[in-house]
Amino acid sequence: MLLEHLGKSPKIHPSAYVAPNAIVCGDVTIGSGSRIAFGASIVAEGASIELGENCIVMENAVIRSTDKHSTKIGSHCLIGPNTHLVGCTLEDCVFVATGASIFHGAKLGYGSEVRINGVVHIRTVLHAHETVPIGWVAVGDPAKILPTDQHDAIWAIQMPLNFPKFVYGVERAPEGQTNMREITRHRSEALAGHKNDKIL
Repeated sequence: MLLEHLGKSPKIHPSAYVAPNAIVCGDVTIGSGSRIAFGASIVAEGASIELGENCIVMENAVIRSTDKHSTKIGSHCLIGPNTHLVGCTLEDCVFVATGASIFHGAKLGYGSEVRINGVVHIRTVLHAHETVPIGWVAVGDPAKILPTDQHDAIWAIQMPLNFPKFVYGVERAPEGQTNMREITRHRSEALAGHKNDKIL
């Protein structure tokens, strides 16, 4: 399904393929030879999304942008099933395996890999050919790549990156808690724009 959002429509190269139950919404550009598999969602919620040539987006992958964070995926990238990418940049020849997540402001260099269930956190930079092992977390610039059982080490790097402020524009409460009332109010307002989407 192709949708116009905020007055912008997808631009899909004639040689690309989008499965009939995939969703491509808003300011999305899909390059030649790219393939968008069944159940994938590519939704530009303000800023643009670009996919280069011969990108493969597998089943049930979610690729998003927000009003502040565009998403750019280079050529010859494979985005595995059940992945989640938002507001990030992937250079050419990047492999994102099943179940991986890549967050706002992350940059993945040429030929890098994020293996099954790996996480690349906000504002994290992976250099060319760097790998996030199965289930591990990359955080920081340059990235430190840590197993999930090292939560305190991950949090020590992650906390100053200030996820609520960088992603939602909302400061943490003085006690360090995330201000969910403000975040959900902002997100509700932004997502209300989908009420006026047009099926193309």
